Order: sequence, then structure tokens, then C-alpha cells
Amino acid sequence: MKLADIRKDYTLRSLDSAEVPKDPIQLFHTWMQQALEAEVSEATAMCLSTIGSDGFPNARIVLLKGVDQGFVFFTNYQSAKGNELEKHPKAALTFFWPEIERQIRIVGEVSKISEEASDTYFLSRPYSSQLGAWASPQSQVIGSREELEQQQLRMEKQFLNQKMKRPSHWGGFQLIPNRLEFWQGRPSRLHDRIQYEYLSNGSWKITRLAP
Repeated sequence: MKLADIRKDYTLRSLDSAEVPKDPIQLFHTWMQQALEAEVSEATAMCLSTIGSDGFPNARIVLLKGVDQGFVFFTNYQSAKGNELEKHPKAALTFFWPEIERQIRIVGEVSKISEEASDTYFLSRPYSSQLGAWASPQSQVIGSREELEQQQLRMEKQFLNQKMKRPSHWGGFQLIPNRLEFWQGRPSRLHDRIQYEYLSNGSWKITRLAP
């Protein structure tokens, strides 16, 4: 089959701008809960797009770890995305849940969360993941897989005799949104797209976009 011949018609649901809440975070929580109930694979996975050092967009999948006023994820601050966000603290997030024919796009400004919040999350991770954060010089060139595994073993030995702690180069970021789009697949490619834009008075402007 040719790639151009692959098609799917979306028929599960609709999205009416008259029925959505005034707060997009409330709608996000509703959609996330429905995705989890539908057993969407990796529902918390999101594409994080940053501005690369060469001026081109740079995208990768990360996991959402919290939502309050913003969307929280964790990484090595010295990684490619960490350095890019330090230089250009603006980013975009995209969720795609094909099982329920939905997509969410989010744009906003990014900042580090508190060290205390990063400590709390880091110490809640599996011990092997904690060691991995110490062992991996994320995004840097390494000579081999064996080199990485040897560093992991060195970290295991080191923390046999000391209490685990979060490395200072690892922690959380929070994206505070100024624009969100909720996309619901519809038949004939006439999809529903509801956009929220944050206004200077603290409210959200809700509009419908053409598919």
C-alpha cells in the first residue's frame, strides 16, 4: 500500500465551543481522565518542541508528570532540551491520542520548578532511574553502550555508602500556557478545533478554528 493511500475517518465524538469550560486546564484534566479510562497507550507522552541552537525546531517525546497552572516534565538541565530552554524559554507541547481521535496543542513560556519540588519527584522515582540520572551525560557523545553501563555500575557502588540525592543538573520544568488547542477528529476531515488564548485581563478567549 502507498503511504498516500492510508486514510482513517474519525467518527467517535464532536467538540462544541458552547459546551467547553472557560478554563482550558479544566478541559485538559477531563480529556486526560478520559484518555486514561480509554487505556490510551502512553497517555502522558507528549512531543516537546524547543528552539535549537541552530535556529531550527527540535522535538522529542517526554512524559507529563504534573498539571496545575502549568505542565511539568523532568530532564537533565545540561541536555540539549535543557540548554535550549535555558536560552529560549518558550516551547510547544503536543498530545496525540489516536484511540479517542484527539489531539491537544499547547504553547507557552517555560521555567524551572523549585528545587524542593524536583527533590520530591526525584526521590519518588525507581532507584534504577535515580541512578540513571547520575550515570547518563544526556545528549553528549559517548563511545559505546558499555561506557554508559560502566558508569551506571560506578554510581551503584558510590550510593551503597551514601544516601541518594538528586543531582543538581537534573530537575523539572513547567510550561505556563498562553495558547491551547483542543482537536477532535471528525468525518470528512472537517475536524473540530477549539482554541484558547490567554488575555491580559486574566481570562481566556475561546474561538473555533477551521480544520
